[in-house]
Amino acid sequence: MGNRLSKIYTKTGDDGTTGLGDGSRVAKDSARVTAYGTVDEANSAIGVLLACDLPDDIRALLTTVQHQMFDLGGELCIPGHAAIEDADIERLEQQLDHYNDPLPPLKDFILPAGGEAAARCHLARTIVRRAERESVTLSHHDAVRPQAIRYLNRLSDLLFVLARVLARRDGHGEVLWQHERRKPQ
Repeated sequence: MGNRLSKIYTKTGDDGTTGLGDGSRVAKDSARVTAYGTVDEANSAIGVLLACDLPDDIRALLTTVQHQMFDLGGELCIPGHAAIEDADIERLEQQLDHYNDPLPPLKDFILPAGGEAAARCHLARTIVRRAERESVTLSHHDAVRPQAIRYLNRLSDLLFVLARVLARRDGHGEVLWQHERRKPQ
């Protein structure tokens, strides 16, 4: 692969359009650009999480996820392109089971907190959820492979479980939502 970005600014987007991976141009606020842009934002949030002190196995898993998120962004950026496979989703499910099985069942909602790494994980989770919603919106206008949406759905679940793991590992524990505080006295 040669120099793909030899010049960062091209001025071709000054008219409010951007080029897709297939060479076509669309408005920068199109559903497609919004979907793959949010995947990019989610990937950046995972990068912010990776800046924390993390166990080696979680770091390796999240690095793999970052590569897959880049693949997914490419899939959404190039109409008709396929990058995420069923096997990618199955691997996420295996990791979900691996990290979730030792955790106690949740009886209450938890707040997005639990220490720095857990909080960053929750933030990444919510951005992935938004990417999923925006990919569904795109699917109402253009073809989006179901694997893309399923991948984002499983990834947000995995990030939720990892946030629980990290909150416990860092000694902060999970912060339970105190729903009873609103009961009339």
